[in-house]
Formats: sequence, structure tokens, C-alpha cells
Amino acid sequence: MPRASQPNFSYAHVFEPGTDPSAPPLLLLHGTGGSEHDLLRIGRAISPGSALLSPRGDVSEGGALRFFARLAEGVFDPAEIARRTQALADFVAAASAHYTLDCHRLVAVGFSNGANIASTLLLLRPETIGGAILLRAMVVLDQPAATGSLTGHRVLVLNGSMDPLVPPDHPERLAALLRAGGAATQVQAIAASHGLTPQDVGAAQAWLRGHHGA
Repeated sequence: MPRASQPNFSYAHVFEPGTDPSAPPLLLLHGTGGSEHDLLRIGRAISPGSALLSPRGDVSEGGALRFFARLAEGVFDPAEIARRTQALADFVAAASAHYTLDCHRLVAVGFSNGANIASTLLLLRPETIGGAILLRAMVVLDQPAATGSLTGHRVLVLNGSMDPLVPPDHPERLAALLRAGGAATQVQAIAASHGLTPQDVGAAQAWLRGHHGA
């Protein structure tokens, strides 16, 4: 749980210590209208034994919490995204140091808006995390990762084949932006809409076991 004595923690959050040292720690990033509790169950299901770090988005859109603002549905301000990404990266770095999490092994598990900011963490602050599972992500920052910046990073982009919110070309476009930096990026579509399904959990479990030894 968050410790009030830590003024550097700029995000309210939940921390659950890991029980299996071989399991990679997970950074859980919720979608619009969620909270720091939303993805805890999914995190435990994807990787039992992992330490879980789950911050709460600090941007309100009509009362619905997010990690960065948007101008309209699918329309974003790059300066806003960059500023919020840097703030979250600073929090993750401070929390990782405090809770003794290895940033190189830290895997972001983001859903929707949380997946989008996980992708911009990879693009703008690649040292913050070692990989990511992006659930229903879209391209919000249309710039390739710097050459070599994501070497050694592994990313799974999981999209729904019937998702009305994510344009169908975005998963592959996002993958290309990450691959430009050297990330080993896998794109997988499942028969789903924007909401998460048991198939997402199963696919994430299999990917994590294959690439991170969970």
C-alpha cells in the first residue's frame, strides 16, 4: 500500500510484494474510469507470485480517471502526452527504487488508456520498464522509438478484432514504432470488442511464460 511518508510518490497507488523471485514485477495501468484496484486480479492471474505496482491515473475526464487528457475521442495533444508520460516515468523510477523492483524486468500491463501510456513510456522513457503487455492500445504518439532504445525489450500488443474504439490498423502501426527502437514486438488479435476477456489473460500468461520466465 502507499506510504504517506514518501513525498516523492506523486501517484496514489497499491503495491503488493511478490512471492516468487523468478516472476517479473508488473506495473498495472488501468483504463479510463478505472482505479489502482482495477487490474490487480488480472495481474495476479497473469503472473501469480509477481510483485504488483498499480498507480491511479491523476487526470479527470468528467470524473473518470485517466493517465493523460484527450482533446476528443481518439484525438490527443502530444505535449500533454509527453508531460504526463514523464511524470509517470518519474513515479515508476522512484517506486521501483523504494520497493526494490528491477526496472529491467518490470513489465507494464496496460488496458486502453493505460496501454496507451505504457506505449509512450516505451517511446519516451524506455529505461523505466523492460517490456509491456498492451491491451487495446492505439497510436497516440506517432513517432518511432529512437534507434536501439528498445533493444532487449519485449512487447505484446493484444487487440480485439471487433473493437469499435481502436482503428484496425493501429496495432500494427504501434508495433512498427516500437520495432524501430529494437523491441521484439508481437501483435495478436482475439475475437473480442474493447473489453477484456479470459482469452486476453490466457494470451498474456503464455507470452509472459515464454519471454520472462513467469
